[in-house]
Amino acid sequence: MRIDLNSDLGEGYGPWAMGDDAAMLGLVSSANIACGGHASDPETMYQTLRLAAQNGVILGAHPGYNDPLGFGRRVIPMAPAEVGRMVAAQIGSLQGVATLAGARVAYVKPHGALANLAADDRAVADAIAQAVKAISPDLALLAISGTALEDAARAAGVTVFSEIFADRGYLPNGRLVPRAQPGAMIHDPEAAVARLLAFLDTGLMQVVGGDPIPLAAQSICVHGDSPGAVEMARHIRGRLTAAGVTIAAFL
Repeated sequence: MRIDLNSDLGEGYGPWAMGDDAAMLGLVSSANIACGGHASDPETMYQTLRLAAQNGVILGAHPGYNDPLGFGRRVIPMAPAEVGRMVAAQIGSLQGVATLAGARVAYVKPHGALANLAADDRAVADAIAQAVKAISPDLALLAISGTALEDAARAAGVTVFSEIFADRGYLPNGRLVPRAQPGAMIHDPEAAVARLLAFLDTGLMQVVGGDPIPLAAQSICVHGDSPGAVEMARHIRGRLTAAGVTIAAFL
């Protein structure tokens, strides 16, 4: 069995860093790079892209709401067409910097509140998928497993891969537990690994307040901004590898 391990990186500004990107890039097989919406700036993009390329990590754009104060975790009221243009602008920004860094953007993964909205709002999901397709037929989408964004990508003819989260709790409907609620985050690396191994063995994800639910996934996300993120990623990679799971990019 093989599966990708991804993380959201490049989420700092200037001299201020969010998480240990260098360490994470030695552990993951794909990296979702912030592109100026919820976080990042041109120099942060450039340095993160260069470091990721040097580590042989597959690169993705990580667009989110233009809300750095809320770190892209608040829904900003916008028409779906506006969302599509916002996403396109951020992808294009990262692609431009990637050209200077000698790197290539291979996929797109929406961030935070935008990803959660696109999970259920088909119009927003369609706008994102159409933006990705319009920019390049070679770009893929990485979507939360079991969501409208997967369906929208397939309808638009965009290659789509699905992800699960190592460090986030799930609700019985397959959505993530809101961060303000108990059980939203998993901080114990061994608890995270135990849940992942059970999922990989059965295809069923443990949830808060219900029976395990079926999900499909080609990638596992470990949030790079979480406390202990590097320890979490290192432990997950080591334990999955020991269990015979190959960590490899989905592209």
